[in-house]
Amino acid sequence: MMEVDPVCGMRVDPGRARHKHVYKGKIYYFCSHHCQRAFERDPEYYLTHGPQGMLK
Repeated sequence: MMEVDPVCGMRVDPGRARHKHVYKGKIYYFCSHHCQRAFERDPEYYLTHGPQGMLK
């Protein structure tokens, strides 16, 4: 089952994901280190506002 990167909205295979972060007991998967770092800086923003599309 694919997961959705909470920062950019890309689909991520959790079995192959190199970038992940546990927040409030839930594992979030990311397509890149950039998205993971953005989430770590302000997880509540992305959980409240949803994915922001592809980052530049």
